[in-house]
Amino acid sequence: MNRLSKHIVAAFVLLVTFSLPAAAQDSALDSLFEQLKTAEPREASRISKEIELAWTRSGSATADLLLKRGRDALEAGDTRAAIEHLTALTDHAPDFAEGYHLRAMAYADADMFGPALADIERVLALNPRHYNAIASLGGILYHVESYAKAKQAFDLVLTLHPHHQEVEEILPMVEREIGGRDL
Repeated sequence: MNRLSKHIVAAFVLLVTFSLPAAAQDSALDSLFEQLKTAEPREASRISKEIELAWTRSGSATADLLLKRGRDALEAGDTRAAIEHLTALTDHAPDFAEGYHLRAMAYADADMFGPALADIERVLALNPRHYNAIASLGGILYHVESYAKAKQAFDLVLTLHPHHQEVEEILPMVEREIGGRDL
């Protein structure tokens, strides 16, 4: 089994293991997640922004600055700089899930799927309800043509966030790929 396959299996095991009854991290977030499950699309968008804002709060000015620099570099298409800033962030704040999630996105943009999956594993160990990390896992699985596992990841995202726009857009493509294949 190659390194990428090991990371896919490990990330998928974490996904299944930590999926839905997640330990309560914060009662405010618990409430937001409950509201998100039944919200209409417009309200779901507002609630998800609140959840995602909470995920970006590190409690450290240094970590916040590194997160901003990493995000800015990623948005500017400077993957190398993004990885450098986000690696500094994960070194500085090893229990801050959002740093690993953004670095996973940067690694995936650089087609470095092994490190991206390792970071997603870490995100899900720290925050099992991180639906954006699960969506990133689904995206990587789709990219490496593991369509059935990608669908499982995307289905879990929709269990957590029923109106996740990116997942709603890609899911029909995943289902088309699976349609002609044996699971």
